[in-house]
Amino acid sequence: MRKMDVDVAVIGGGPAGLAAALAARRGGAAKVLIIERNHELGGILQQCIHHGFGLHRFKAELTGPEYAQRFINEVRETDIDVLLETMVLEVSNQRTIYAVNSREGMLEISAKAIVLAMGCRERTRGALRIPGRRPAGIFSAGTAQRYINIDGYIPGKKAVILGSGDIGLIMARRLTLEGAKVEAVVEILPYAAGLARNVVQCLEDFGIPLILQSTVIEVHGDERLEAVTIAQVDEQWKPIPGTERTIECDTLLLSVGLIPENELSNGAGVQLDPITNGPKVDDTMMTSIPGIFACGNVLHVHDLVDNVSKEAERAGSFAAQYALQQLPAAARRVKVTAGENIRYVVPHEVSLDIPVEFFMRVQKPQEDVVLDVGGLRSVKEQFVKPSEMLNITLTPEVLSQLSGDTLTVRIVSPKEAGRQ
Repeated sequence: MRKMDVDVAVIGGGPAGLAAALAARRGGAAKVLIIERNHELGGILQQCIHHGFGLHRFKAELTGPEYAQRFINEVRETDIDVLLETMVLEVSNQRTIYAVNSREGMLEISAKAIVLAMGCRERTRGALRIPGRRPAGIFSAGTAQRYINIDGYIPGKKAVILGSGDIGLIMARRLTLEGAKVEAVVEILPYAAGLARNVVQCLEDFGIPLILQSTVIEVHGDERLEAVTIAQVDEQWKPIPGTERTIECDTLLLSVGLIPENELSNGAGVQLDPITNGPKVDDTMMTSIPGIFACGNVLHVHDLVDNVSKEAERAGSFAAQYALQQLPAAARRVKVTAGENIRYVVPHEVSLDIPVEFFMRVQKPQEDVVLDVGGLRSVKEQFVKPSEMLNITLTPEVLSQLSGDTLTVRIVSPKEAGRQ
């Protein structure tokens, strides 16, 4: 078994892993290693050939591969080591990584700090328990995206898309551009789950119907999908009898949520947040295991890759400080909790000693509200909805005004905010 010693090991070579590795190297870590299971760097961005990336970071509208290539080029200009086609099997709480590849067999990598950047995976049909047989033609939206954009195959000619997440919306447009007919995008919620710009650019601009408060209740077909039955749902998401409708199609794409890839985190004993399904982290992005940091979609699912890169740079920078034993101990720590109409907040704990950017999602859409962060800062929001992440940065000067040991983030009315 080959043994390696590194300062910072980054697991995952997608946008989060690339940004974290570069930040760790800039932060002074002499030996930085990226471990990627695919045959190339870039992660999921390599199959995201649509535009819309980099608007915040580069002030340019890039495709996914273009965005990734900018970071890949930077990595190649450094002495950061990269292990491709290498699968990490286990991460110990002592920061030892066990991995395997076809060239060197088993690897044992001892790291002074580890950054978890494994991304996320799609929820499958099995998790939805849709009745019916198992005909060909049912794919997750990301799988269909790979078939079209990487492999050059079109999955079908007549499609229904279940779920209005961003991948599903983008695939509705992609299938249409390739000559397929998208019969409908069906969403169980009373509002679209993807970004507003994707609803406009991918559905409205192409005349694709969005059917809200409905879901697929049955698939039809033996060898190949022939049709799906959809029905409206009540407030408990249960089908309403008498509202059934059958749509003929040969393809069903599922865009029904993403799950952070945290099997390795679990194995290391990292404490997970049951809401995000990602690790609990402090304001340095360190998990409950000292020296193990997390960032990107393995931490919580983002809607903008620009935010992934920014968060990953923070994780990589603090990982380098930890590896060099330069990370100062916090004099005081405060728990961060989600209040009214806030589903979750990251980070979960802050020290008050360094500037911190909070990322959060709301539980339901609201108009003309105020985002209140522990009474320390209030920001008016014209409209908030679950599909669009909110973020706000507080400085140590502002954080030092907190008197208690808990900081609560909530959405309130302007009148309530004024009473504080």
